[in-house]
Amino acid sequence: MKFVVDQQVEDIEMPENLKLNTFLQEFHSNCPHPECSFGFYGFAFGQSPFPVPKIIQEALIKNADKGAYAAVPGIPELRNAISKYNKHYFGMDIDPKRIYVGPGTKELIFNLLEILHGTVILPTPAWLGYLPQIRFLKKNYHMLSTRSNKKISPNDLRKLALRLQDRQKILILNNPNNPTGLLYDQLELEEIADVCREQNITVISDEIYALTTYNFSKFVSMGKIYPEGTFVTNGLSKSHAAGGYRLGYVVFPQHAVDLKIQFKKILATEYTAVSTPIQHAAVAGFEISKDIDEYFQVTRNIHQIMGEYTYHALTDIEGVKIIKPDATFYLLADFNAFSSDLQNVKISTSQKLSESLIVHPYHTAIVGGDSLVLERTDFSARIAYVDYDGAKVYKNYLDNKPKSLSDREEFVRTNAPKVVSGVEMIRKFFDDVKKKSIAETTSQKKSLTSTI
Repeated sequence: MKFVVDQQVEDIEMPENLKLNTFLQEFHSNCPHPECSFGFYGFAFGQSPFPVPKIIQEALIKNADKGAYAAVPGIPELRNAISKYNKHYFGMDIDPKRIYVGPGTKELIFNLLEILHGTVILPTPAWLGYLPQIRFLKKNYHMLSTRSNKKISPNDLRKLALRLQDRQKILILNNPNNPTGLLYDQLELEEIADVCREQNITVISDEIYALTTYNFSKFVSMGKIYPEGTFVTNGLSKSHAAGGYRLGYVVFPQHAVDLKIQFKKILATEYTAVSTPIQHAAVAGFEISKDIDEYFQVTRNIHQIMGEYTYHALTDIEGVKIIKPDATFYLLADFNAFSSDLQNVKISTSQKLSESLIVHPYHTAIVGGDSLVLERTDFSARIAYVDYDGAKVYKNYLDNKPKSLSDREEFVRTNAPKVVSGVEMIRKFFDDVKKKSIAETTSQKKSLTSTI
């Protein structure tokens, strides 16, 4: 019997992160070189390497017997805890009734895009998960280039919004940003919010990396700046290193009563409710405690140390351009200075750059620019500097906190040797590209001379 797949599904490509994961697994198993036994230098996957906080693990074990369906928006204890969490960390007074819990922010953003009518404005570069969702839902969308500083320009946002005919526009704001690691400050958010009010733009503010902000006092939620028009999403994945728990939440705008009814209907239809034991475990993660505060402080300090090292090591490669990250565990490396050399050696797209870096002898995994909604010929790449044993590094940090710049560099060299070696492999790769490019140019000149 032949099964027919719906054309809408046929038209969707595999998400770039899963495509890359499949490629890496196949490459690793097929590589004939003994040097491949170590795997590869993993700059591609955006997952916090640290253990899930003990209090969450213990709460999950304690609540493993909770087998009943939970309420669609989330159990009351969890919604109350999230409300207090937002008050404590983000200075926002949120009625628990404005909070809906879902199986990760990825799903909740998809649900929001399902119910919100209008054209989506997607700033680029962007997290690789947004565009497949937008396309799957057949939403109208427009890219908004963020220019050289990689942040939204309010003037560019206004110009684009004026061209769009829909009564409502939807801006996806990712702050702190994946893939750049950059943070929007309060003034920047206020200027964006002014345009949103003027042009009737609804904001989906993906703030999953909020608590990874290195100087946390600088983080401001868009929900605080533009509360009447912002949906804020957050969760356990990045701040609590619990991506596998699949638990996120969305804070609805003020006075969005009718919309919450529609949203509840969608959630009940699609997945009923988030796993009940996971919700009870999450209560412990969102409650204010000394243990959680220390966990956030230590993990973001380590992210910052790793980020500073990676930033300086990559910018030491002549031609590489990077804006120093303020948060997350990513940075965006611009390799476009090597464009001519790459073209000369038949590397014509960012996808081919990614493929060339993973093969022997480089064994280095990155996420190329086309996966980040950039032009296929944009040789930029996201570098996730988390290829180390998080449990071991966490303990070593507590045992001997690095104080000076030299201490911090030594901390990375000792605790994250694959990060160090991976950057060196990127350096070697571009050195080799230059040499091959020169050889190819010389060969072409000789060939041209011989035919004259």
